Amino acid sequence: MYYQQVAVLLNFIMLIDAIVVAVSGYLAYYICLRLGDSNWYIPQDVLLYTIICLIFINNFIMAQLRLYSSKRTRSFLEVVAKLVVAVILDITFLMAGYYLTKNPISRHFTLLYGVLLLGSFTIERGILDWFLDSRLRKGFGVRRILLVGPEERVNRVKKTLDEQRSWGHKVVGFLAPDEKEKNFAKSSSEDIPCLGTLSDFKDILVKEVIDEVIFCLGPEHSSINLKPYLDISRKMGVSYRIVPAMYSLKDKDYFEVEKIQDIPTLVVSTHNINASGMFYKRILDIFGGLIGCFILAIIYPFVAIAIKLDSEGPVIFKQKRVGMNGRVFTLYKFRTMYKDAEQRKKELLKNNEMKGCMFKLKNDPRVTRVGRFLRKTSLDEFPQFINVLLGQMSIVGTRPPTPDEVEQYELWHLKRICVKPGITGLWQISGRNEITDFNEIVKLDLKYIENWRFRDDLYIILKTIFVVLSKKGAM
Repeated sequence: MYYQQVAVLLNFIMLIDAIVVAVSGYLAYYICLRLGDSNWYIPQDVLLYTIICLIFINNFIMAQLRLYSSKRTRSFLEVVAKLVVAVILDITFLMAGYYLTKNPISRHFTLLYGVLLLGSFTIERGILDWFLDSRLRKGFGVRRILLVGPEERVNRVKKTLDEQRSWGHKVVGFLAPDEKEKNFAKSSSEDIPCLGTLSDFKDILVKEVIDEVIFCLGPEHSSINLKPYLDISRKMGVSYRIVPAMYSLKDKDYFEVEKIQDIPTLVVSTHNINASGMFYKRILDIFGGLIGCFILAIIYPFVAIAIKLDSEGPVIFKQKRVGMNGRVFTLYKFRTMYKDAEQRKKELLKNNEMKGCMFKLKNDPRVTRVGRFLRKTSLDEFPQFINVLLGQMSIVGTRPPTPDEVEQYELWHLKRICVKPGITGLWQISGRNEITDFNEIVKLDLKYIENWRFRDDLYIILKTIFVVLSKKGAM
């Protein structure tokens, strides 16, 4: 219901925004005509193209700024601040378009257009917010909601409902699971009125005007049989929702209802990378992988000669690593150590500078002279772009561990391999040479996984390039 309401509402807002762009454009045009100065001139056909292009540009920018979000903003000042940014970006794109197409457009007109856009958008959003908040909440058609559950979970659901855009809804109160919960609720601060307990469910639906019931019972109430209450709701024609008891207020898991054909399922994802995110991430990996492999092809002959002249052994070092959810793959790197490095590792374990399931030695005697240069410049990492193109790795992700490291993992460590490993990541740009506790590395990896956004990958890539070029560390 809320999804459909928000879709209709946002489509309406987008339509109004398009009208504002068109009206502001023509208003700016006619003001310029009235001034009669050539400095304010814009051809009418160019104006039409400008408006059409700006409608799409503005739509995209406002979507990125979450001005078309299902979540209500906390304050109107926040909306105005985003509108200012949106209009500045709109005008910047327009100016760039005029410059590239060599259209002799007056900067006076563009500035006037921007001012009219900002003023019109501000008035439009102000009226819309007033209408939704003041009129719909008090109107006859407001959807009245009854919550059922313990006070903590009820307050969480109410807070979410307060942030939810809709055509109008109001929480009228809640029912506690039992007398103990009811007495506790009445003795604490009452954000929502407690109307009774579950035993009063039928009477409340009869006496009160209720359009929808939301059951938000916790796992501690698993003994309660909801079927009788659901049957009462069905018979009375009252819609209901059920918040899964397994949903914890402190969890960082992501719940979603999804249909497999006609079967509804509850999906619990342990990371924040959805299907569209994976798609865009893969496009970035293919694009970046092609660039990386192109650079690899250029530098390979020179690096190969240097490695061969410095020490015996293959040019490319191959090692089994653990990828997403335990998939084992062969990782490729330029060889930076002597041929017997793996055998000598056992002797050096006692000097390990890393606390936990990872080996690290600052002045590792197994590293060759050329290897030290390759590591300092991160040139040894370039063969991994082959792994990226093969889909075994991503450009940005977590460090791929070896199988023997994974065998030492605690249970919570394993979450770091629930996504594709990466050539670079938060650990690499957060002072990798200064971190000596493996648990801290895992925490950085989980921070990346649980809060992932596509722009984070772009930021990490740019920061990695800066770190490498400034010689502050390797990838």
